[in-house]
Amino acid sequence: MAEPKWKHVWITGASSGLGEGVARILAKKGCHVSITARSEDKLAAIAADFGNVTSYPGDVTDPERLKEIVAQAEETHGPIDLTIFCAGAWFPSPITKMKVENFAKTVDVNLMGVVYALDAVLDRMIERGSGHISWVSSVAGYGGLPNSAAYGSTKAALIHLAESVRPELERKGLTLSLINPGFVKTPMTNKNDFPMPFIMEPDDAAEAMVSGLEREKFEVVFPWQLKWILKFMNILPYPLYFWITRKMVG
Repeated sequence: MAEPKWKHVWITGASSGLGEGVARILAKKGCHVSITARSEDKLAAIAADFGNVTSYPGDVTDPERLKEIVAQAEETHGPIDLTIFCAGAWFPSPITKMKVENFAKTVDVNLMGVVYALDAVLDRMIERGSGHISWVSSVAGYGGLPNSAAYGSTKAALIHLAESVRPELERKGLTLSLINPGFVKTPMTNKNDFPMPFIMEPDDAAEAMVSGLEREKFEVVFPWQLKWILKFMNILPYPLYFWITRKMVG
């Protein structure tokens, strides 16, 4: 087996979906993978399949727990040289039926969960002058879409965050990658009752993520078809943009 690109990877949101898929791929490549999510049982089941996966249960909205996890993982398995922050929440709803508590939870998990996880590792990586940080946003963050006010807002914020901090992190010797998936068959998308164009199988999406990270791309985005459709929509004048999105309102 070839030497893995990273020795120690930390993944949040690793109990299912993309987080689990990437954890399994990187473990097979020989990385030590530390996995975090709220579901202790699911993490234990993943770790049981590998000798180089360690479960560290925790909630990404608990900053002190995340700092404990990083300290424990690095003490046991050495410096974390890649992070993949995958934890996410999705409550599709028109704004007229908005539940404020779901909106707040989406912000806490999707946005602040990344901020708390970043805070847990950043000083350590800066002190070493090396490390690769990545987090999962979404092509939904490119522009506002119906029924996605909370989710899309947090994903747009994650894109903005990545663009904002990348030059500074580069000066500290760190690499930053922004992962923007389209639709992937996961427990999160199973609740959707609308068409999901170019939806990908989880294994294919996880492979695309790892490939992009290995090449140290800033934006790792898939599928390419949805990427260019949404990027094109977001250079349209607002009258045309809203003419399109109006048709998406149920």
